[in-house]
Amino acid sequence: MKNKFQGLWPAMLTPVQADGQPNFDELGRLAELLISQNLDGLYILGSTGQGVLFTEEQRKKVTAAVSEAVNGRVPVIVQVGALTTDESVRLAKHAQTCRVDGISSVGPIYFPGPAAMALEHYRRIAIATDLPFFPYQLGDNSIPGDTLSFINNLFEIPNVAGMKLTTNLLLDISLIHNHAGDRLKLFSGSDELLCHASLCGTVGAIGTFYNLWGVPCKQVLTAFTNGDYELAKEFMLEFQKIIQLVIADVWTFLRKAMLLKYGIDIGPTKAPLGNTHKEWDEQKVIEIMESLESIAGKLEENNKISS
Repeated sequence: MKNKFQGLWPAMLTPVQADGQPNFDELGRLAELLISQNLDGLYILGSTGQGVLFTEEQRKKVTAAVSEAVNGRVPVIVQVGALTTDESVRLAKHAQTCRVDGISSVGPIYFPGPAAMALEHYRRIAIATDLPFFPYQLGDNSIPGDTLSFINNLFEIPNVAGMKLTTNLLLDISLIHNHAGDRLKLFSGSDELLCHASLCGTVGAIGTFYNLWGVPCKQVLTAFTNGDYELAKEFMLEFQKIIQLVIADVWTFLRKAMLLKYGIDIGPTKAPLGNTHKEWDEQKVIEIMESLESIAGKLEENNKISS
């Protein structure tokens, strides 16, 4: 049976209303859109999904709503990391009742400490259910202490199936893969390294921009792994340029882009996520979208010619 934990997964946006409450109508529409695009899974309530900015009850309702909308058509991983380990455990148990496929968690928030503390946080979450567990390492220095010792300790925790590695340090990804082999399914969490990370042993990618460009990103990653280096290079250079351009006001960019492309309103983010919240000019957003999608369009033309 095909391994469900692989491929391209949007770090799903959580649409909100003007008062900051989750917008469940738009959430359902977004879930349906991403499923219809044949993407490989959904990662919900991470940084992009504003997870830690919602109350525990809101997070449970979002998990239930996504699970109901998906109805088993694609796998779902829920990020359950919270300010306290106890809350994370409760969220993990709730996720299991919603019949999701896996859970994930950031390390102890606000408390960067010894590896033992992060590992105990992960252990208590992991043993709370029998779901596959994916620790979410955020940033280039988020694994405490010696990396390989940390990974060896993860092996001792029940249900650890892989990791989400949001790092730009490719050598760290390959270090973990070369040590863990198939024992850990590694997902790259840095959109700008979509293709690069696959050379370091990742089985898939989880990212923000796949809400908007999931289809072309999956097409290009597939083409790259099949040997189309030139297309991947052209696409990734433009993709990286766009990420650098919009990152300071990424939520307002995505809000306008999702409205223009799909008619889905993700609403205003919960501050401070999204940084300065500068409003984007509609024509500029269209130009940015066209600049990337025109490159992906070359792949479709090549496929038509070859067939």
